This record gives sequence, structure tokens and C-alpha cells, in this order.
Amino acid sequence: MRLVTPGDSAPASIHRYLLPHEQQVITVRRHPAVLMTPIAFVLGGLVVAGVLSNVVVDRNGALVNWIWWAWLVLLAWFVWKVATWSVDYFVITNQRMLLTTGLLTRKVAMMPLAKVTDMSFQRSISGRMLGYGEFVLESAGQDQAFRVVDYLPYPEQLYLEVCSMIFPTSDSGDD
Repeated sequence: MRLVTPGDSAPASIHRYLLPHEQQVITVRRHPAVLMTPIAFVLGGLVVAGVLSNVVVDRNGALVNWIWWAWLVLLAWFVWKVATWSVDYFVITNQRMLLTTGLLTRKVAMMPLAKVTDMSFQRSISGRMLGYGEFVLESAGQDQAFRVVDYLPYPEQLYLEVCSMIFPTSDSGDD
């Protein structure tokens, strides 16, 4: 988790979506575990391509080329997934939550902290082992910009920080 200090700024891709009077509190990237499935496909494809090329090499050399070209397409898809992951951020300011996604087509979902009526987080077994979780947000409105934010690192700390912002403690000096 990257807590943002007052003098620090969010990445340039995020900064353009912040209002001038907003203060950043937390800026996090999704957990790298979001890349587990693409990694499994690329490694599985490499094994399959290696086995198939050894079986087919004596019979048809052109087919071996097609097998490796198919694996290169799979590798390019993996690079795309990594590039997309690298620009996706979950940002919490003193006023709202932002979820920015997309590499070519940028999508920015926003929910004001004041509109959050219920928030919980869930952790699967793999999430507990690898250190990620999922936020489930509810708001008073019917149509929500985002409801589930998955693959968040340090979900307990993030949950406590957001809850302290949504439900601030009353100052005893105000009585």
C-alpha cells in the first residue's frame, strides 16, 4: 500500500482526475496476483508448444512455425495484460474513491465517500495466502460506478483507513 504524503503526488495518469482541493490519502495498484491466470496460460502454452513441436517436427516443419507463432500471440496478450495492470489504480482521497482502468480506453469510476452506506471486504484462501482481498461497496444510489474492487493489496489496513475516513471519530473538544 502506498500512503500518499501531503507533498507527494499520484502518478501522472491519476493526477489529472483529482480536484484541486482534494488531498490524496491512498494510491494503490491492484495486487500482482491479478496476473496469475495470464502467467498460467503463457507457461501452459509454452509447455504445449514445446511438446507439440517435438511431436510434429519430423512430419511438418511449417506446422511447427504456426505453433510457435500462436505462442507468440499468447505472449503478446500477456504483455498487454501486464501493461494494463501497470496503469490501473485505486485512489482514495479525502472526498472520494476512484478506480482507474484501461490502457487505450481509459475508464474512471468514482464514488464519493459520503455516499458509501456499507463497505466490506472479502478474502479467498488464495487471497489470504498471497495478501490480497476484495472490497464490496454499497451506496445510497441505485446505479453505482463501481461496486466491487478486487485484487487489492493489504485489504485489512486499507479497510480500516477507509472506514476511519467514512466514519470519523467525534472530537471530544466539541462537546
